[in-house]
Amino acid sequence: MSERKSILLRLDPAVHDALARWASDELRSTNAQIEFLLRRALADAGRLPGRVAPQRRPGRPAKDPPP
Repeated sequence: MSERKSILLRLDPAVHDALARWASDELRSTNAQIEFLLRRALADAGRLPGRVAPQRRPGRPAKDPPP
């Protein structure tokens, strides 16, 4: 798996709070929710590269990975 990029993102506090609540409702971190929304926007615009790895499903990872 390739290394993930880190960025600094400045958000209005109200936007951050709304994102955090939405992420919590979907069992995602705020960071994962932002990535989910960006991926969806890129896909809708036809700009998501084909080589992008799928995003992990929401919630806790399984204790034992499936065979």
